[in-house]
Amino acid sequence: MPTLSSALSTHPARRSADHSVVTETIALLDECAQICTTCADACLYEEETDRLATCIRLDLDCADICATAVRMLCRAPAKDLSYVAAMLDLVRLACRRSAEECAQHADKYEHCKVCAEAAIACERACGAFIESMRIPAAA
Repeated sequence: MPTLSSALSTHPARRSADHSVVTETIALLDECAQICTTCADACLYEEETDRLATCIRLDLDCADICATAVRMLCRAPAKDLSYVAAMLDLVRLACRRSAEECAQHADKYEHCKVCAEAAIACERACGAFIESMRIPAAA
């Protein structure tokens, strides 16, 4: 079965043979997007939806931002990586905010606990990706 790593390695514009950091980051971004979407949906089924409105909004924002980052990272990098760094910084912020909010509800809702953990892992992976690629911080 074809994998993302094999697809990236066959791309003519990608010169690096090691795609493990890229593929790992994409996988965590995709997983975080799915978990945040699931958590937001689960929050809608809880009795205190009004109390969870901020959680729902932040989860959906995080999911959308992560999904956009996945699409960006699947494309060959341009010479100017500043927009990639800016996107990954935005992912880190969205993940941090989602994790902080979900952590406030984690003692009551297991889906919020899972979401907070996924968002933290994604935030860390994006930081590691920026470091590994030596992408300059967004201006």
